[in-house]
Amino acid sequence: MAKPGRRQIDLLDVKAALDRPVRRERQSDGRVRYWIWISAQTAYLRVVTLADGETVHNAFYDRDFEP
Repeated sequence: MAKPGRRQIDLLDVKAALDRPVRRERQSDGRVRYWIWISAQTAYLRVVTLADGETVHNAFYDRDFEP
């Protein structure tokens, strides 16, 4: 979360994305994507984990996502 645009990402929102995603998708490399709507940001938060589904690799607001 060191990048300026990611400092505003709440870790509780990341946990919520993993616990109750709007959509979950496995990538060809085994990583898993999770999306959750964050109304305060009026955008979906995308969280990407490693193949284990727990270790967070990346998180960012995905303003182009459509469920």
